[in-house]
Amino acid sequence: MNENRLKQTPLYSWHTSHGAKMVDFGGWDMPVQYKEGIIAEHLATRRFGGLFDVSHMGRFIISGRETVPYLQHVLSNNAEALLPMQAQYTLIPDEDGAVIDDAYLYRFGEDTHLLVVNAANTQKDLEHLSKQTGQFRDVSVKDVTEEIAMIAFQGPVCGEILKEVTEGGNLPEPQRNSLSEITIAGAQIRIGRTGYTGEPVAFELFVPAAKGPDVWDILYRKGSEKGIVPVGLGGRDTLRLEAGLPLYGHEFGTDAEGEKIPAFTVPLTRVAVSFSPRKKDCIGRKPLRKQFEEVKKLMQGTYEPSDVLPARIVPVALTEKGIARAGDEVYIDGAEAGYITSGTAVPYWVFEGEGSDMVLSERSAKRSIAFACLQAGILPEQELEVRIRGKGTAGITVEYHGRSEAPPYFHPIPAGWEEPVSSEQGESEEEKALVLLERAIENHEWRQKECINLIPSEMTPSPLVRLLSVSDPAGRYAEHKKLKAVFDRDVYYYQGTDFISWVEENLAAEMACYLGCPCVEARTISGQMANMTVFSALVDFRNRTDRRREAERIRLAMTNDLTKGGHLSAQPMGALRHYIARDPVTERYAVVNFPVCRDNPYRMDLKATADLLDRDMPEILVLGKSMVLHKEPVSEIREMVSSIRNRPFIMYDMAHVLGLAGPHFQEPFREGADIVTGSTHKTFFGTQRGVIGMNVEENTPEYDLWDAVRRRAFPGQLSNHHLGTLLGLYLAVLEMNAFKEEYQPQVIANARAFAVGLAGEGIRVEGDPDIGYTETHQVIVNAGYAHGPETARFLEQNNIIVNYQALPSDEGFTASSGLRLGTAEMTRFGMREDDFREFAVLFADAVKNKAEVKDTVAEFRSRFSTMQYCFSPDTAGTYIEKLRDTF
Repeated sequence: MNENRLKQTPLYSWHTSHGAKMVDFGGWDMPVQYKEGIIAEHLATRRFGGLFDVSHMGRFIISGRETVPYLQHVLSNNAEALLPMQAQYTLIPDEDGAVIDDAYLYRFGEDTHLLVVNAANTQKDLEHLSKQTGQFRDVSVKDVTEEIAMIAFQGPVCGEILKEVTEGGNLPEPQRNSLSEITIAGAQIRIGRTGYTGEPVAFELFVPAAKGPDVWDILYRKGSEKGIVPVGLGGRDTLRLEAGLPLYGHEFGTDAEGEKIPAFTVPLTRVAVSFSPRKKDCIGRKPLRKQFEEVKKLMQGTYEPSDVLPARIVPVALTEKGIARAGDEVYIDGAEAGYITSGTAVPYWVFEGEGSDMVLSERSAKRSIAFACLQAGILPEQELEVRIRGKGTAGITVEYHGRSEAPPYFHPIPAGWEEPVSSEQGESEEEKALVLLERAIENHEWRQKECINLIPSEMTPSPLVRLLSVSDPAGRYAEHKKLKAVFDRDVYYYQGTDFISWVEENLAAEMACYLGCPCVEARTISGQMANMTVFSALVDFRNRTDRRREAERIRLAMTNDLTKGGHLSAQPMGALRHYIARDPVTERYAVVNFPVCRDNPYRMDLKATADLLDRDMPEILVLGKSMVLHKEPVSEIREMVSSIRNRPFIMYDMAHVLGLAGPHFQEPFREGADIVTGSTHKTFFGTQRGVIGMNVEENTPEYDLWDAVRRRAFPGQLSNHHLGTLLGLYLAVLEMNAFKEEYQPQVIANARAFAVGLAGEGIRVEGDPDIGYTETHQVIVNAGYAHGPETARFLEQNNIIVNYQALPSDEGFTASSGLRLGTAEMTRFGMREDDFREFAVLFADAVKNKAEVKDTVAEFRSRFSTMQYCFSPDTAGTYIEKLRDTF
């Protein structure tokens, strides 16, 4: 056999038979482009999707009892942090803190670790990694490159194609680096949400080599119907450069003088290196740490030129005609400042519109972009000059060439973009004020008289509540705190507050009656603040025995996953962030999510939850969702933890369902909750505020937590607690206690009637049809992948107000498939089951047929203009007039 013969992937014959231009790449005969060319392939990937043969990449199976300690030693990232069915970007560092190669580590199942490396480095990497096994008794590194075909499937519609062709298994969860196993063409395939294009919808498939052509052909045939094309190495390079991803031999390896490039010269290295103590004395740890300290100085603005990290690789955009290429010199203010590491001209689609209304147009353009290795410390928007064939061409450093955070599309960020400037109406302040008044009245008339509001997190307060909310206390202060020295009574720090004291005492009593608990804190001014108050109080509570030490955070919390409808405020990115510890193993925030049923991701999997609680015992269990179709299993969870001596606190964030609390839905404290928080303006009748309720008895250790809640409310979280809306809330609680028996069952009955009516009209309704799709006020509609935003906008134009919602299978909010609908507000305006069934026909006509129903909806709404489930204006007529006379 001729050793110089190029290797061929299992897909080689397909490439040559479909007109691919083949080149030598790392010893493999690979397609660099197909008939349509690199520009067409790049644009097709960004708009529809691309199919890439990446079987030339090196693939090693690493196995044995000491696999994890071995990986911790030879790789830069924290391999122990990987749970089964997760992947991570990592480096293979050398002893000097440079990079032998960059790689991806996949953990398929408990014991299977697969490392993917660059094609040209496969043999070098294998020799290095095999040499390192000598320090470990039971670990092996096996090259399986030729046993597995590797296919990248990248782009906006790729997920939909995979759903169509998958015969068994499920696609990975819609977060980058999640993994799963599926079946296509009878082949068992390992699949990950990874890739080298920057596409937010990205998959890489590991297929048995013999089945590679079959799987490729299915993806090609199905994908070509939707605009997906095969892409060669040329398009792969332009895509990765636009996405800001490094290439070994350009950004990693050696520099123009043949010197090793320090790993942290590449900014992406930050996500690939861990300094966890659990990695011990891994290869390159000390020099990598020194480099990282220089990066910290750069971030803090204290960096000074250093031999440890003298340069950084930054994105550069040319502002004059020309194409920068690797090796071109870069000058700043006439002095040589570095060189281009990668550069080319790339096409891009032009987006039109703003914010959530931004859409992909039919127009494309081109731009010249690059990476440059420049002196460390140079900031974005630094003007520079690239010497292209000896001629100076103007350019500028930029933060990035594009972003992936708004799926399903990658968004190019051309140099020189500017934030939109809002136009102002009128010339004088008085004219502007009149414009404001006019528009406010127009908006009020439109929302209250012409629109059907189905946003489940909104509620119009009654006329009396609204009037009270703008009466005199709206501009006042009433800070107060209970002091034991005055027999645990409130001491107010302002005068003129006797009335507010009376309101707060009675509000707390009425809310305690409603919730069925003895303790209520009503000063918080939002549901998120209520949650922050509880989390802050829990930190205070767990540190109460020793307040001289650095406070420890919450050790572990269990919450509903945001992507499965969980509340933002119960996530590390939300209110929980500053109160939760980091897991020393995973280096991530110590939050685990309640598992959900495979056949119904809107319902908790109780068996899997019990198994999780056996493994991990949190300090707090946070129930409650913002996308909620089912009751939360409070009593079942309480039963699971009841025998534990120091059991976790059970907190139920009822933000969306607070107005349904009671025998018609759930009685959280009767079922076993310790803490209830909520927003008072969704299904509840109130003004926009938050509330905390607790079921604790005095003279118990848990009562210390309640004391902490009160302290963290004031002075911990707020000073002025918005007395106008507090006054309105008191009346709203009185209304709720007076009318809940009629209101609550009607809301739920309306939601079921609406859901069944929509399904009958051919609308895809999420949830369990056996129970009428919902047990709450919410109905979830599937408008089709990524069509939620445009559907919601069209409905708004037709006087139907909804909000689009990411469903559990969506990659993000901008890729929303769902519409989240609620029946609470329109129930309060008098709609009943038959009305919602009638309205379902209008709604479906608008969604399915793009029918213009604006006038019909306005006429329909005119039948429902009088607020119900509230105190009659006739009864309070004299008081209403007196309140109005105060203006």
